[in-house]
Amino acid sequence: MAGDHRVTLRRRHAYRTSTNKVKAILTPGGNHVAQYIKKSRKGVICGDCHLPLSGIKHMDSRGFKNAQSREKTVSRAYGGSRCHKCVRNRIVRAFLVEEQKISKKVWAEKQKKSKKSE
Repeated sequence: MAGDHRVTLRRRHAYRTSTNKVKAILTPGGNHVAQYIKKSRKGVICGDCHLPLSGIKHMDSRGFKNAQSREKTVSRAYGGSRCHKCVRNRIVRAFLVEEQKISKKVWAEKQKKSKKSE
């Protein structure tokens, strides 16, 4: 029969809340000790499509404060706030807007020439 796995909590807070979850761990000395479990973090999401960003660790605010900048971003435009698909869409949209401006200008010049010839 297995031994008793009841453990004494290390902190003063006794209730089983979402921040006070405990796992019983067997130490090399043969004792069962309480090990506190951290909450799992949601991770950073894209500002446009609201999908999680890959390549960025799931950390709480304190973790982000203490982390190095390479852990918080990816080396791309809009690295830590937008996903690669949304960045691509933004670039394509900006290109198409510029193309539209140029075509409007060309069309206006064509209209002027046709009025002059009449």
